[in-house]
Amino acid sequence: MSLAPWDELRTALHVARAGTVSGAANALRVHHATVIRHIDALEDRLGVKLFQRHAKGYSPTEAGQALAEVAGGAEQNFDALAARLHGLQDGIGGDLVITTVPELCRLLMPAIQALMAEHPALSPCLRTEERVLQLEYGEAHLAIRAGPRPQEPDNVVQSLGELPFGLYGAQSYLDRHGTPAGLDDLGAHMFIAADAVNVRAPFDIWLRQAGYKVALRSNSTTVREDATCSGMGLGFLTPALAPKELVQVVEPQSEWAAPIWLVTHVDLHRSAKVQAATAAIKQVLTAGMMPAATLPPGQI
Repeated sequence: MSLAPWDELRTALHVARAGTVSGAANALRVHHATVIRHIDALEDRLGVKLFQRHAKGYSPTEAGQALAEVAGGAEQNFDALAARLHGLQDGIGGDLVITTVPELCRLLMPAIQALMAEHPALSPCLRTEERVLQLEYGEAHLAIRAGPRPQEPDNVVQSLGELPFGLYGAQSYLDRHGTPAGLDDLGAHMFIAADAVNVRAPFDIWLRQAGYKVALRSNSTTVREDATCSGMGLGFLTPALAPKELVQVVEPQSEWAAPIWLVTHVDLHRSAKVQAATAAIKQVLTAGMMPAATLPPGQI
């Protein structure tokens, strides 16, 4: 014996409550013929009479009363589930997974702090991985990506501008090797660069094409910054995050700037939680960006 679909159980529950077909039909906002069809189908499926028909309406049998008790509990569970699902869609709380490149993590902290202050029910998670997390599979709620415009289908892509990068050196390095007078005076200097297998940033591509000597390569943003601060060579940093003890020896160049994109999946883009997160991120990140006048339109 198998239970009928929930619609038929719910119909039986409302007939038991109202005592009439018309009362159940009004409560469910369906035609009275639908109510009769559901009850007949349910009784046929279960092989038992659920109601006694009489001139004043329907009275539940012992089996009908037992079914109504179970259906009433199921209705409460469904209502609780519906409220929970509504909260997940429209509420601003629960998990919020943001994926980005390591270079942007510190820039994102003020946005996450502001978001938490306004919506304390949120539980943010910031993930940085070499692998691009798939928004369509629910691996993250939104992504902040650098480089070429993301092309995955069903994503909403918005430009945040271009993240500027200048060239910096520690005073100890400059004392030993001198301060370059500009772009044309870099040939004798040493640089800190990304790992050779991970050359994707515009400034790293520029450095490789220029052929300048590299003192240290690393796939870690933290290691490259530490190497620059220790005086091993000149390093590329965004001005908003450059340690105060470093000296900017070449100001940000347009060819070193990295396009930054805010990416959300179309199914979650308009949810209250994602909208709140994107608003906070835009407000914080765009303040430190260069205008992206030459980039394609920012949203698909």
